[in-house]
Amino acid sequence: MKILIAEDEITLQESIVKFLNRDAHICETASDYYEAISKVSIYEYDLILLDINLITGNGLDLLKLIKKEGKKIPVIIISANNSLDDKVEGLDLGADDYLTKPFHLTELNSRIKAVMRRGKYDGDSNISFNEIKIKTEAMQAYVNEKPIQLTKKEYDLLVYFITNKNRVLSKEVIAEHLWGDNIDTVDSFDFIYVHINHLRKKLTDVAANYIRTVYRIGYKFTDEDM
Repeated sequence: MKILIAEDEITLQESIVKFLNRDAHICETASDYYEAISKVSIYEYDLILLDINLITGNGLDLLKLIKKEGKKIPVIIISANNSLDDKVEGLDLGADDYLTKPFHLTELNSRIKAVMRRGKYDGDSNISFNEIKIKTEAMQAYVNEKPIQLTKKEYDLLVYFITNKNRVLSKEVIAEHLWGDNIDTVDSFDFIYVHINHLRKKLTDVAANYIRTVYRIGYKFTDEDM
């Protein structure tokens, strides 16, 4: 999962990144309001951890912008503001959760999992698509109830495909999601093909057919006719 951490307290920012990296999340950071706006405008994220009191602006204004543009990105506010009015305002603006500083990182991680279950995972920690089932807590994928062994990148790729089913994903977007924002500086995204090919082989002939190549653009995960 790719997470943007918009937090200007560098020590806290680094602690969150280090902790979430243990769960193999791709963590990107923004240390002020304008950097956060820039990243949200350019890149896609699975979830945003948003501090209200950013150095150069109000995080709630960024939340308003995200909702105004129709971006369906789950947002968890992390703030030292503990008043009921602040919490109500943040949640009314569309935040998915509100966590008051200081907090334990284990609680933050649990809140992230809960928000993802309610959002992209339809309230369940398991994801299914026809013959494919993924137990996200165990990071284990199955095809027709039989476990398949995937590398971390292949697993992330499969989860990303299923949670974005029927959507055309460019190679650039796939690369940014799996390797982080800075991957957009590479000259070629052909390495994506290698990971796609390995994933197809492990999904067996039936399930592999869901990964459709979209000529000169990227890929689409679907069981619909194209």
